[in-house]
Amino acid sequence: MGDMTNSDFYSKNQRNESSHGGEFGCTMEELRSLMELRGTEAVVKIKETYGDTDTICRRLKTSPVEGLPGTAPDLEKRKQIFGQNFIPPKKPKTFLQLVWEALQDVTLIILEIAAIISLGLSFYHPPGENNEGDLLPADGLFIQGNDLKIDESSLTGESDQVRKSVDKDPMLLSGTHVMEGSGRMVVTAVGVNSQTGIIFTLLGAGGEEEEKKDKKGKPNALVDQKRSKMQDGNVDASQSKAKQQDGAAAMEMQPLKSAEGGDTDDKKKASMHKKEKSVLQGKLTKLAVQIGKAGLVMSAITVIILVLYFTVDTFVVNQKPWLPECTPVYVQYFVKFFIIGVTVLVVAVPEGLPLAVTISLAYSVKKMMKDNNLVRHLDACETMGNATAICSDKTGTLTTNRMTVVQVYVGDVHYKEVPDPSSINAKTMELLVSAIAINSAYTTKILPPEKEGALPKQVGNKTECGLLGFVLDLKQDYESVRSQMPEEKLYKVYTFNSVRKSMSTVIKLPDESFRMYSKGASEIVLKKCCKILNGAGEPRVFRPRDRDEMVKKVIEPMACDGLRTICVAYRDLPGSPEPDWDNENDILNDLTCICVVGIEDPVRPEVPEAIRKCQRAGITVRMVTGDNINTARAIAIKCGIIHPGEDFLCLEGKEFNRRIRNEKGEIEQERIDKIWPKLRVLARSSPTDKHTLVKGIIDSTHTEQRQVVAVTGDGTNDGPALKKADVGFAMGIAGTDVAKEASDIILTDDNFSSIVKAVMWGRNVYDSISKFLQFQLTVNVVAVIVAFTGACITQDSPLKAVQMLWVNLIMDTFASLALATEPPTESLLLRKPYGRNKPLISRTMMKNILGHAVYQLTLIFTLLFVGEKMFQIDSGRNAPLHSPPSEHYTIIFNTFVMMQLFNEINARKIHGERNVFDGIFRNPIFCTIVLGTFTIQIVIVQFGGKPFSCSPLQLDQWLWCIFIGMGELVWGQVIATIPTSRLKFLKEAGRLTQKEEIPEEELNEDVEEIDHAERELRRGQILWFRGLNRIQTQIRVVKAFRSSLYEGLEKPESRTSIHNFMAHPEFRVEDSQPHIPLIDDTDLEEDAALKQNSSPPSSLNKNNSAIDSGINLTTDTSKSATSSSPGSPIHSLETSL
Repeated sequence: MGDMTNSDFYSKNQRNESSHGGEFGCTMEELRSLMELRGTEAVVKIKETYGDTDTICRRLKTSPVEGLPGTAPDLEKRKQIFGQNFIPPKKPKTFLQLVWEALQDVTLIILEIAAIISLGLSFYHPPGENNEGDLLPADGLFIQGNDLKIDESSLTGESDQVRKSVDKDPMLLSGTHVMEGSGRMVVTAVGVNSQTGIIFTLLGAGGEEEEKKDKKGKPNALVDQKRSKMQDGNVDASQSKAKQQDGAAAMEMQPLKSAEGGDTDDKKKASMHKKEKSVLQGKLTKLAVQIGKAGLVMSAITVIILVLYFTVDTFVVNQKPWLPECTPVYVQYFVKFFIIGVTVLVVAVPEGLPLAVTISLAYSVKKMMKDNNLVRHLDACETMGNATAICSDKTGTLTTNRMTVVQVYVGDVHYKEVPDPSSINAKTMELLVSAIAINSAYTTKILPPEKEGALPKQVGNKTECGLLGFVLDLKQDYESVRSQMPEEKLYKVYTFNSVRKSMSTVIKLPDESFRMYSKGASEIVLKKCCKILNGAGEPRVFRPRDRDEMVKKVIEPMACDGLRTICVAYRDLPGSPEPDWDNENDILNDLTCICVVGIEDPVRPEVPEAIRKCQRAGITVRMVTGDNINTARAIAIKCGIIHPGEDFLCLEGKEFNRRIRNEKGEIEQERIDKIWPKLRVLARSSPTDKHTLVKGIIDSTHTEQRQVVAVTGDGTNDGPALKKADVGFAMGIAGTDVAKEASDIILTDDNFSSIVKAVMWGRNVYDSISKFLQFQLTVNVVAVIVAFTGACITQDSPLKAVQMLWVNLIMDTFASLALATEPPTESLLLRKPYGRNKPLISRTMMKNILGHAVYQLTLIFTLLFVGEKMFQIDSGRNAPLHSPPSEHYTIIFNTFVMMQLFNEINARKIHGERNVFDGIFRNPIFCTIVLGTFTIQIVIVQFGGKPFSCSPLQLDQWLWCIFIGMGELVWGQVIATIPTSRLKFLKEAGRLTQKEEIPEEELNEDVEEIDHAERELRRGQILWFRGLNRIQTQIRVVKAFRSSLYEGLEKPESRTSIHNFMAHPEFRVEDSQPHIPLIDDTDLEEDAALKQNSSPPSSLNKNNSAIDSGINLTTDTSKSATSSSPGSPIHSLETSL
């Protein structure tokens, strides 16, 4: 069964279900759908369907105590029905598949055709980890245990641990970690049917099986069940604050399933999206086709001219009759002309292109490993150079993912950073260390780092780890305190719970009295303090007035910085009479405050600088996090994602969803387009929100450049967004397998600044290929024109076939090596990204190509026609067949190669820089290749003889060749002086445009105009709207007559205002862009279900265009609401039209 594919399994399962359903009392489908529920929802479902977990155990024929009987036939049968706990890995491509894919390159196809033709002609002869906690291996139901807490962050991204209980939340999911407590579970889903397995399958780890399954027409189990839950998942979660922990998890998990289960079309789209050519590949293919066409035309003209010249010269001018016995000779001539034509074609095609791209990518990928970027998909590397937006996770990517004390109020002083141990009174210090070390779970500890240079490893509760870290920062040792007071000696422990919001531990002192240490949320614990330690370590009175002042001066400023405040306190209690420990209210009172600490998950030190570089490079960084909005905003300010005073949006997931959905709850691209350009922080967001945002930005045609989006993530919940993005970055250390599987690049050090390196390398790849193209196309243009004119005028190409081969070889292979291995520089980050629409060959490059071609052609033709006079040698023109190589043509060949060599140095700069030698010694490969080529050229000319059609040259002739070659460098400076802006006639090449994009962009510009208009809407203008009411009829007539031709080109001013794109079908992006599914996870047949399940949003929101579209960002919603409430003229205009 291990190697049986998923589809066989499904079909088998279908057959088995009828026969085995009775045998096991519940089918795999039922269990699989059960595991998709969360929290109370799941409990209700279990009660309704099965009664309780014991019934499920009975039906599954397993004992809650003993487990399975474990007999071989029974296990075999279970494997048959429920599958086995194994997720089939993706099949790697075979070598032949890779070869076949490589052969799809346009350039290679052209060359393959040319090769087949030449080959055919050659045959023609004329006649005559364990510390963290246990990892759950499968999905199941919790049946018994105590105080079990699970870290579900790998699946949900929610960092708080989730407490599991039979009556509240019994769902245990594979891939999550047990953090505290112990328990038993009955396994309900394994392998591809577990939640992790389902996500893996969605991400295409089981892609092939998925396709087979679809072919069989089996309905996807996920689609059926979960559709309607998406809306109410969010509603449920917000209903009760008491169940916040479970609620948060429910809210986080819920949309994950519906989004992924629902997006079957979207999933297909996502896989199609990945198959789409990368930006560079697209441009190169386009360019190769353009060059191929030009080459074909040139070679056709060459053949036609040669044939015409020959026939006219032979049969018209010399009036020779066509004799049958001469036919083979004539045919031989025509074959020779055809071969010259093929030569021209081959010379025109830049065969080095695929090689240059591969070398450049392979070289970059190897070097990127050193910069902590492990590239899984080659093209991701160059796509990154075009990135215009990065959507980053907060926890673990921008922050260190470890709670740390950053501010502390102790001994009447507020320290903004961890104080020097000497500045704290010794008595206070002793109390502080004991309070933290003893009053925390002894399982919480800080271990030395696993790798050198890494941070110490935190184990257990994150907040407690932060406090223990604080003790270590104060150069104290908590282990010695714990060893003096081992866990079994603790007298009484009041554990932390959501009601107490504090934790207290009582110990017995040597004099038989008791001391209780307390810690908890500062607003709770400070209310119970009546004393506070002063600078001398003595308790002084702490009145409510003092408390209010402390809240204002200490706690609020800490909270504004996004810190979580925790108060540490203690109380001494008498030994006799022994206090009544059950009377909590009396015990947890009259405390003495030791200190208040501010804890946060600090920003990684290198992040602000990295984000500044991104912004300078024209890349917008957005933070998408599951954390609350205040923390998110504080961290965003610290990172530099937002700057106070700027115009930006920080939204919560709920608000974001409200703004992007229409009345039916469908996502509209237009609405997303209004939000994303300003959105910088999306907090409390579910995985679906992240996916929706990424998809919305990628599909947007709102800006003149289409966006290229990179996404970072570490949790299983980030999988869909990572997959959807143009480039997905997963965290190498903290990331889950699902995240890594969905990603394109893995950051081996989990560090955001490595992304900046990836951008640098990506841009470098793009530039390297442009440099190579600039060099290659110059050679091609010159070689084609020389071969073409030479053949037409002298009936023979001055550059012979073998020489052309050598020129092609040095040009292509070596130049691609030399130019593709240029190391990146920081200056690459000073320009904006090229984006999808920028042509590969810019005007400046075109100027360089044509400029150098003019220089080279002038000199070669001069040498061809008057060279023999200049050097006083025999002319090589019109030499008889099979005559020995002439010095004349050797000089031409040598000069041509010298000019290419020096032009290779010019090609190192593509943006019109003057200093072409800048940084040349940083690239040893380049220097080696230039010198190596020069040496081989000397050998070829001096000793090449007949094979290379070369005759040895004198020293003075060599010097002339080199001198003419060096002229290229001088000429390069002349070209750099000519301003490109003057040369309007130059065409760019290799531009990516998509036919449907153009009208839409214009359409969106109009929408943009309306946006501004809408913002200016004030009450006074409503009168104007009434006037418009009267001309509705005219508008309707105009509408009817307006042809679609004018729709895109119409002037923005001529649009009547808002309603045009609000109410008219042709302004719905759906019509103009059929290939984007706008509804994230609703198919038509589910519409009905949605309508029943999602209650309509607040009445304000019904038809309120201004608020709903997120235009009116003021807090005063009442005005905007009245301005377009259903009774207002705007509304009537909108609906009546």
